[in-house]
Parts: sequence; structure tokens; C-alpha cells
Amino acid sequence: MENTKFEKKSLKLFTVKNPDWKLLAKECIAFANAQGGTIAIGIEDADEDPPQHQKIPDGLENNIRKRITELTINVGIEVSKEISANGGEWIRLKIFPTSSTIASTTDGQYYIRVSDQCKPVLPDELNRLYTDKPAFIWESKVVQKISIQECDEQKLNQFLLDIKNSNRVSDFIKNKSTEELLLYYQMFDGSYLTNLGVLWLGKQMHRARLVYAPTVQFIKFDSHGNKIKKELWDDYSLNPKELIENIWQRLPEWREGIEISEGIFGRRTIYHYNENVIRELLANALVHRPYTTRGDIFINLFPDRLEIHNPGLLPLGVTPQNILHQSIRRNEHLSKLFYDLNLMEREGSGFDKMYEIQLSEAKEPPIAEEKDDRVIVTVYNTIKDSNTVLLIEKIKHHYNLNQKEII
Repeated sequence: MENTKFEKKSLKLFTVKNPDWKLLAKECIAFANAQGGTIAIGIEDADEDPPQHQKIPDGLENNIRKRITELTINVGIEVSKEISANGGEWIRLKIFPTSSTIASTTDGQYYIRVSDQCKPVLPDELNRLYTDKPAFIWESKVVQKISIQECDEQKLNQFLLDIKNSNRVSDFIKNKSTEELLLYYQMFDGSYLTNLGVLWLGKQMHRARLVYAPTVQFIKFDSHGNKIKKELWDDYSLNPKELIENIWQRLPEWREGIEISEGIFGRRTIYHYNENVIRELLANALVHRPYTTRGDIFINLFPDRLEIHNPGLLPLGVTPQNILHQSIRRNEHLSKLFYDLNLMEREGSGFDKMYEIQLSEAKEPPIAEEKDDRVIVTVYNTIKDSNTVLLIEKIKHHYNLNQKEII
């Protein structure tokens, strides 16, 4: 399926008298400004393979290479002819992500890949694109020369155990050696731990040298807006998984709630903040923040609501209005690691899950806001009507509804 990193193009577009090379150039620029990708030329949108007897015209690969080079700036490509299992030929056009520069057309137009579409970058969005570029490659960079033998042995053993016990990881991956597994998750470059490897497996002193390892502040306010409690996670001793677990276990506020009646004899506790919602909010804050930006994650607890403040802005193409439907991975490998270890929902469904839980408990759905230097997600704890909770439970019990239908 076409997605953030894959696009299909019909061969017919390039065998006509005047092929639209500018359209192909825009697609290449969009991929280069995001996280790279592949364009399969010769495979129709609805198909998985090229037509059985399809042949690539002589010289087309060189022509594609030449025209993309002529029409773009800062775009690296690799063009090769492939033969499908059914015997049909197609062209693989691989586009490499730009590391620190911005790709554009020769006449100064900018594009970026958002979901399965090529979107123009407006003049006022260029600054954000420049800011986001280092964030896209932070994970796989090696800054500190730390070998596998120098990492935190306890964290490494726990990571290997977590992978082995995960129902989201295939047996093929589980059977890899330690080095192969770390290479697969981009934690290791063959010689040293990457930034992602240090974040997850490094010792406290290694993590403290990262730019910028996450730190978290919990602040509780009373009804007058006065601070009445503060907790800090700023010693860099915990990796992201341990950090989420410690925040959940350390704060008794998460166990507060109210009881509602379920008939004559039944009582049910509805917690102010559902555990799955809290864990998803924390996972999102850690996964989607730019690790090239300084700033703490703030958990601000008020009598009626919880606010998670995450430093940095949303990735280009994602807004508070489309956050339910649009997903761009700023930290692609960290996202995969969180998903494989069951620490968050699959791409694009985390907010859906929080919507389902909040609405099933007759509470307001989460609200996302983008400020000048941060993203704030607010979750309210007020139950609008306890009868709604009982109604939703009955519906779930009697009907096999999917998530969208429940929402």
C-alpha cells in the first residue's frame, strides 16, 4: 500500500511523448525532505506486481536519473530495473533522505511527504522544516563512542527479554543475535551505540551526555492555581520504558477516582485518569518529541484536568485539527521500538484509543493544542453522566463494535 515511504507510478506515464518529469521531481523532493522512500514505476495503484509481460524500455532508467538530477537540488536517488516474481519488469526509484539540507526544485519550490501525498511547503513553514531535519536523523547518529560491552548490562538483558516476550515481534527477529537485533532496531551501527542505543541501553552517565535526553516534571495545582506538589525525573538513570513505569508507580494521584452504582448491589470505580490513557500520553510525549530541542516534559495536574506539555512543535503536516487522521514519525525507530514492546498503539491509533476510553467513561476527549514552543494535550476527568458509562458497557457486551463505532 502507498504510505509515507512508498509510492506507485504507472509505466504509461513515462512512455508517452512528453512525460511529466516535473511531477516525478516533486515526488522525489517530498520524499527527500521527509524520511526518504521508494517510487515503484511500473506498478499500478491497485496492484502488487507489474503486468506479467511488461518490459522496461531501453534507456528509461538513465533518462529518469538524468531528468531528476536536472530538475532538483539536494536530492539523492538510486535507479534500478527489477524483475517481479511473475516475470514483469519495473523500476525501483529509491530516494535518500536529506540529512541537513533541504531539497527543492531548481526554480525554488519545496515539498514534503505527508502520509501518502506530496504536499507543498509554504514560505512560513520553511523554518519548521529546517528545524525538523536534524530531528529526523538524531536516532541513528553516533555521538559517543560506546560499545555494546560498555552499556548497562541489566538494561540490555531486560531489552532482550522484552523482545523475546513480545507478541508483536516475529520469531525471525527474536532469533537474531544480540548484535543483529541492535542493528535491526538502529541501536548499533556495527561499532558503537547510536543515540537511540544510548537512550535505551546506556548507563546513567552516558544518557546524561545526550543532547537532549528527556527529563520530566510533575506539578500538582490546587483549585486556586497554587503549586502543592512537585516530582522530578531528571537524573537520567531511566530509559524511556522505565521512565513511564516509574511515573505511573510513583504517583498515588493516578489511583484516585469515584465509585458509580451498577444496579442494586454493584459498584464500579472510575479512575480520574485511566491507566491506558496515561501510558499512551507519556509514550506519545517521549516518542514524538524532537530530541534536538531542549525542554522538559511537564505533567501538570489540576483538580479537573491533566495537561501534558511536550517541548517542540508538531511535525510539519500534522496539526491539532488533523492529529486523529495524520501521522508522521519524527523518531521512526523509537516509534517502532515502542510499538514492538507494547508500550504504545500502532502508528496513528494512539489518539483513537484515548478517544474511545475517555468517551466510554463519559468524559471529554483529549484536546491537542500547539503553542509557540510546545504541544499541550489536555485530558479532563469529569464524568458528564454515569448512565452513559453503563450504557456503553451494555453496548460493548451485546454488540461486537469496532473502535470507530464505539467513538
